[in-house]
Amino acid sequence: MRHPISLFGQVLSLISRPRFARLVRHHGSDWGSKGFSSWQQLVAMLFCQLAQAKSLREICQGLATCLGKLNHLGVPVAPNKSTLSYANAHRPWELFRDTFYELLRTCREAAPGKKRTFRFRNKLLSLDATVIDLCGSIFDWAHFTRTKGAVKLHLLLDHDGYLPVFAHITEGREHEIRTARALRLPKDSVVAIDRGYTDFSLFEAWSRAGVWFVTRMKKNIAYRVVQSRRVPKSRHILSDQLIRLRTKAAREACPRVLRRVVAWDVEGQRRIVLLTNHLDFGATTISSIYKDRWQIELFFKALKQNLKVKTFVGTSANALRIQIWTALIAMLLIKYLQFCSKLGWALSNLVALLRWNLFSYRDLWEWVNDPFNTPAQPAGVRQLPLAFLDSTDAATAQIPPGGG
Repeated sequence: MRHPISLFGQVLSLISRPRFARLVRHHGSDWGSKGFSSWQQLVAMLFCQLAQAKSLREICQGLATCLGKLNHLGVPVAPNKSTLSYANAHRPWELFRDTFYELLRTCREAAPGKKRTFRFRNKLLSLDATVIDLCGSIFDWAHFTRTKGAVKLHLLLDHDGYLPVFAHITEGREHEIRTARALRLPKDSVVAIDRGYTDFSLFEAWSRAGVWFVTRMKKNIAYRVVQSRRVPKSRHILSDQLIRLRTKAAREACPRVLRRVVAWDVEGQRRIVLLTNHLDFGATTISSIYKDRWQIELFFKALKQNLKVKTFVGTSANALRIQIWTALIAMLLIKYLQFCSKLGWALSNLVALLRWNLFSYRDLWEWVNDPFNTPAQPAGVRQLPLAFLDSTDAATAQIPPGGG
């Protein structure tokens, strides 16, 4: 049966309009808007993400071709290119950041529980950053090297549902440790990080706050072994040791006992040396925690491949931040559809099919569960008969002169 609202409209309904209106009033983003509201801007930028529009022109013309299908989106008319450009350059990007965190609450309620191969009650998180390259001559505010510009997207991933629970955008030259120091992690949580976050004062601060970390150990770290533990049999653990740091600066920054676990990577045929402040977990659990850190790399890959975070429709810092935050909002919407679907979608397939059916009039949840099932034709609707001439009619038909 034909649904009265398009799939795009039903996806947008997952964003609470009353909460969004409160955020608009809080940030004052509709002050002097002159007919183009912040909601219309959000719809246009989400259309950019989900429809893979490559420019402001494609966004505006793509919405303009759907006139008659926009009223249920809260967009009476498609915006002009200059109007959308001005809004992206001047309206506060913080509105879209706060919208992301409001939507995150809804997604976390629908997220599946712990489905890991290892068992513990602690919250497991991954912290990492990815560099988004920019043209240095166009994005001259995004300093990275002499000839290139870049920004960094810092992300904290919750492994229950693999949802981004924290995001921060900085210039490309800013080090990841600076963001990690400002981040407040929940007590008793376990955070998996790569060796780029190696900072002993940060490790000590986390330890005092009751936060556990697992990271790759750098080769040049000097240490002495305090105790060697028994290695489990039939597992890929080569050694399990308690250590103390040897250099004076390192000891002053982190005087406590740490743990060094060496695991064998079967796929890569190499040794992986891990460092952690958790002394009670099994060595195989420590190894599995770091292995699961790869999920944040997969998240970055999915974000860059399926949404618009590599090319931008605006060149100002404000417009770039708005586009990245709307990409993260779109990712939450897609993740929510994944959680609620019974089909077991791959994220890339869901994004592609949703892009092709944005303005299809079908029930969203029926489509998510069975997108290939053709809806039944409404009762009373019949196909018009095709008037083919039979042999008798052909004999009496008048053929126009010169025709045949």
